Amino acid sequence: MIAQINYLTNIRLGAGAIASLNDELANLKVSKPLIITDAGLVSTGLLDKAKATARLPDSVAMYDGTPANPTEAAVEDALNVYRCNDCDSIVAIGGGSSIDLAKAVALLVTHELPLRQYAAINGGVARIGPTVPLVAVPTTAGTGSEVGRASLITLRDGRKLGFLSPYLIPDLAICDPELTRSLPAGLTAATGMDAIAHCVETYLSPKVNPPADAIALDGLRRASKYLIRAVNDGTDMEARSEMMIAALEGALAFQKGLGGVHSMSHALGGLKELKLHHGTLNAVLLPPVLRFNQSHCGDKFDHLKAAMGLPADADLPAEFERLNAELGMPKNLREMGVPDNVLEDMAQFSKEDHSTATNPRPASAEDFLAMLKETMD
Repeated sequence: MIAQINYLTNIRLGAGAIASLNDELANLKVSKPLIITDAGLVSTGLLDKAKATARLPDSVAMYDGTPANPTEAAVEDALNVYRCNDCDSIVAIGGGSSIDLAKAVALLVTHELPLRQYAAINGGVARIGPTVPLVAVPTTAGTGSEVGRASLITLRDGRKLGFLSPYLIPDLAICDPELTRSLPAGLTAATGMDAIAHCVETYLSPKVNPPADAIALDGLRRASKYLIRAVNDGTDMEARSEMMIAALEGALAFQKGLGGVHSMSHALGGLKELKLHHGTLNAVLLPPVLRFNQSHCGDKFDHLKAAMGLPADADLPAEFERLNAELGMPKNLREMGVPDNVLEDMAQFSKEDHSTATNPRPASAEDFLAMLKETMD
């Protein structure tokens, strides 16, 4: 088998890295960025501090309407702000939602509407070409969207679809763990479990990519060691730094694709009325998907356990259930407010999701329905 492997992301990593933003924009030969962020981040004052450290002018154009799960309508609103301010680039500052939204805006600056035609499940990967310069500045340690090629957007019909292309990888990721210092414990836990789910699912993907495997295992090793510390003490900068690296590594391994955990979390994330957090969903869904996949993973579970410092005879799904409990994650989907009457649709959407293609064990809609039912109780 011939495997194609490439890592193309430019990354500035370390405490204080945000100070380089203005110089990096000059290196990209742009001068009028649109900042894409969310209102919550603005209200904390963190955005103003980041702008000051980065030496951005107060007059810089900004869109702060990013929803918890970015939507097609928000993409179009931000696109309008970009065009009205004659911008030439985008700087996303925030969590994965802001970065995903920014990728979709960058796409539509240079591509015609509608957005749907560029979704992976609609054959859109081949339709995506060059976009405008994009810089991603994560303020959470979880999604890894700052180095990933995917954007997840909920369309007007309620479907949460993936848009995938090397052209959607940000031109630069500025990963400054100081920007995660004030992240609340609950969000630190949920985003940390997102990073862990990425490392686990990419490693278990059947695609051949040894560098990605090594990166995923290293990310899992770091997250397993430092997540509890980061949750218990947000000022622990060693833990914050290690979690930012773990999130980065989980996304660098996206080259291999994900699996059933993300198939279901993408589907459930499209339930607009519930506004379910992606990392929390991944945490709750990880144990049942691992139980489903175990028979098709060879000795990979042993390698995952070794990376986590677990004994060889440990029950891996049970260990993640224990970790979820220690982090205060919800016990099941019902506790998160998911009703029974959506499960069949969610199972079908999961089957059709782009992540299903790289799940180690083939999964039908009936299989997804069984896992969803298991996760309700």
